[in-house]
Amino acid sequence: METNISKLPILNIGMVGHIDHGKTTLLQALSGKFADIHSEELKRGITIKLGYADIVLKKKGEKFNVEDGEPFRYLTFVDVPGHEMLMATMLSGAAVIDAAILVVAANEGIKPQTREHLTALQAKKINKIIIVQNKIDLVLKKQAFESYKKIKEFVKGTIAENSPVIPVSAQQGVSIDLIYKALAEIEIPQRDKKADPIFFVARSFDINKPGTKINNLHGGVLGGALKKGILKVGDEIEIKPGIKKIEKNKEIYKTVKTKIVSIYRGSYEIKQAEPGGSLAIETELDMALTKTDHLSGTVASLKGKLPEITEKLKIKAENFKEVMGVEGHKKVEDFKVGETLMLSICTSITLGKIMKISENEIEMNLNTPVVPFQKDNVGIARNVDGHWRLIGFGEVI
Repeated sequence: METNISKLPILNIGMVGHIDHGKTTLLQALSGKFADIHSEELKRGITIKLGYADIVLKKKGEKFNVEDGEPFRYLTFVDVPGHEMLMATMLSGAAVIDAAILVVAANEGIKPQTREHLTALQAKKINKIIIVQNKIDLVLKKQAFESYKKIKEFVKGTIAENSPVIPVSAQQGVSIDLIYKALAEIEIPQRDKKADPIFFVARSFDINKPGTKINNLHGGVLGGALKKGILKVGDEIEIKPGIKKIEKNKEIYKTVKTKIVSIYRGSYEIKQAEPGGSLAIETELDMALTKTDHLSGTVASLKGKLPEITEKLKIKAENFKEVMGVEGHKKVEDFKVGETLMLSICTSITLGKIMKISENEIEMNLNTPVVPFQKDNVGIARNVDGHWRLIGFGEVI
């Protein structure tokens, strides 16, 4: 089974939408896995960190079981927060997905974070979208039709205008099979396997349980997506920007170097990873360096293959007409020299101060350095009434 899984076409699917519209419940219905596993998430009933689950599909768009014959494609799901205060985490999740399921509750309809998440997908150039009209068990037939019409009006003129709208009850398991079929029809993006590998780290953790004996300890684990190239067990890798240290009263970042011990795609152990989908890479790092997402937002590659980190960035930027994620209509004001913006670049989040504006280009000094890749998508947020709101997008020059 290992050989088949490692060579299957892979699709990374983001679960997006407003808080409490049923993303995590839908993911459980699709995959059998409950993604909110952190204690604070369980207490508060919302997704705070990125959650992951995976399934294998058959060619007909049905969930695969080992006895079913040949598998068709491997799907990784990324469950992102719908809460307005966790937009930075949502943008990090959007950086590692190929397509998205936009969840809209039939009993509540289009909400501020529904708009903000659709706009974020546009900013990240993700145009393969399935719309799930969830919670149809909570409304009458007439209300369901009205909700459907409002969804179609909402997506008119957007990247999701021609996306299928599938009425579903995730809680009751109704029409889950239709989502599988839609996922089976999405075209797999072209992957560059010959380039130097680029692994975007979205999560990092310590998988050892308290009381584990020294001989049984595992090294630190990196979770994320391989965007291009190939990584193998035994490869020596470097991670940038790395670890922040204080030297001579100055903050500096030191590149972390380590070796790949094992690679997992979901519950399947593989020896070699190709681009696409989510991976968990066990390293030789001290688990103290990776626990509680210490290395999230970093980039990993083979030794000597990553560009130098930078605290200065030039972006070709574009404003939206309106501020996303707020009730009503609020016009986006032009960028201003001296203002601070929040930038989402790949899986990293940093604050940047605008130093110079020239037509649609802005030059910024960053609080936290990034690993720059030309033409990378950038989500741009501004602090509006005490909350970071998505106001534009751009690309690294």
